[in-house]
Amino acid sequence: MAEQQLGVLKALDVAKTQLYHFTAIVIAGMGFFTDAYDLFCVSLVTKLLGRLYYFNPLSEKPGSLPPHVAAAVNGVALCGTLAGQLFFGWLGDKLGRKKVYGITLIMMIVCSVASGLSFGNKAKGVMTTLCFFRFWLGFGIGGDYPLSATIMSEYANKKTRGAFIAAVFAMQGVGILAGGFVALAVSSIFDKKFPAPTYLVDRALSTPPQADYIWRIIVMFGALPAALTYYWRMKMPETARYTALVAKNIKQATQDMSKVLQVELEVEERAEDVVQDPRLNYGLFSKEFAKRHGLPLLGCTSTWFLLDIAFYSQNLFQKDIFSAIGWIPKAATMNGIHEVFMIARAQTLIALCSTVPGYWFTVAFIDIMGRFAIQLMGFFMMTVFMFAIAFPYDHWIKPDNRIGFVIMYSLTFFFANFGPNATTFIVPAEIFPARLRSTCHGISAATGKAGAIVGAFGFLYAAQSQDKNKTDAGYPPGIGVKNSLIMLGVINFIGMLFTFLVPEPKGKSLEELSGETEAEK
Repeated sequence: MAEQQLGVLKALDVAKTQLYHFTAIVIAGMGFFTDAYDLFCVSLVTKLLGRLYYFNPLSEKPGSLPPHVAAAVNGVALCGTLAGQLFFGWLGDKLGRKKVYGITLIMMIVCSVASGLSFGNKAKGVMTTLCFFRFWLGFGIGGDYPLSATIMSEYANKKTRGAFIAAVFAMQGVGILAGGFVALAVSSIFDKKFPAPTYLVDRALSTPPQADYIWRIIVMFGALPAALTYYWRMKMPETARYTALVAKNIKQATQDMSKVLQVELEVEERAEDVVQDPRLNYGLFSKEFAKRHGLPLLGCTSTWFLLDIAFYSQNLFQKDIFSAIGWIPKAATMNGIHEVFMIARAQTLIALCSTVPGYWFTVAFIDIMGRFAIQLMGFFMMTVFMFAIAFPYDHWIKPDNRIGFVIMYSLTFFFANFGPNATTFIVPAEIFPARLRSTCHGISAATGKAGAIVGAFGFLYAAQSQDKNKTDAGYPPGIGVKNSLIMLGVINFIGMLFTFLVPEPKGKSLEELSGETEAEK
């Protein structure tokens, strides 16, 4: 087979890093900032929602969300995200990256604002509204995954492509951090303005009615960064790879990239023959696709699925783990507003010390070490640290050892992000043909979200104490935090084994990886 890469794509592959690369990172990255903020900010306010809407004056503990409501609030956005990844991934290949990119952003802005509003002020109306709009918010967020990754991979040069896609994904860490900072700021202001006694002192007054505004402000704030980047997102030209290889308009692709690269590119006469070759236009469900890309797709989907079980279990339920080890005081010793502050402080510290640095380590090293090595190392280290926490769990929960626990727990986050959480996002945007790239990334990402749903719902129940007197209200006994962490360690180990199905895209052009512009000699 002889490689016949188009001149315009070759120009993109060898282009020096310049301003348009960083513009694309910021535009795509702000979408990811919003995604992470919106998905994870809810974990900061679920305890407050329980206090506000499920208050029982006869209970010794503050109100908490019933199991089915907690599962819905935590999981509904993930269900929406899964559906959005499949739908918008497919649509991105049908209509083009740019057209669909604007639709997802509008959905995210509208649904972020709507999530903080509610029909009525009773528990049923508020929770129904929140869940309804968080599903559609997730649907918009889902579209951002395949589109952001695909756009960045198709704009990047082959030398630093991994770092550019990783930089877009790293904005997820900044979004998680921003969620913590917003929650800290809002809860501090309300705590000073509306001082309240602890739950032990006065059950009814421990959550002032003004606290209802706190969760609404935190949830709605996610619309702001998305709105700020809408104009720039609409000004981006369609990617040359979509225009040339999918829309088959070589002339338009050459004109667009001449402007972007600020160099004069010539339209090739032979180009039409390359993109029209019928042997290279096989479909997703064809034998040819299965032969060429079946195992890599299995590798991408399985590793992302296994990673997200562990990653989302840890992220969405940090507050429960911190409460279990005593890093957050018992709920009854705080008022509702102060509890939001303490949860936000704990999650912000973890994000600052481990989550965010992990993402940027990937940016720095991915084009040096390669995707395969980083993913394998990440899964291995996550397995090691998860077992190191789980087996001596009774040792870590003693007051003198809690700092050690937090350090170990932080290291699992660090190696998730300097590891498979970043690489599972990057690789599917590089190894599939342009006409199926967004769809395949959407399938991989949706499989990951299926893992996130398993993690979010499963961990909620599994982590409950084996002693029925120590479970949260309404929950059956589970296997306990210790056994749940052992299970997560085993899942990480299996993820490490499935990594061997994933190819190494470092230093190769997208067309070389997908075999897209090959023609018979």
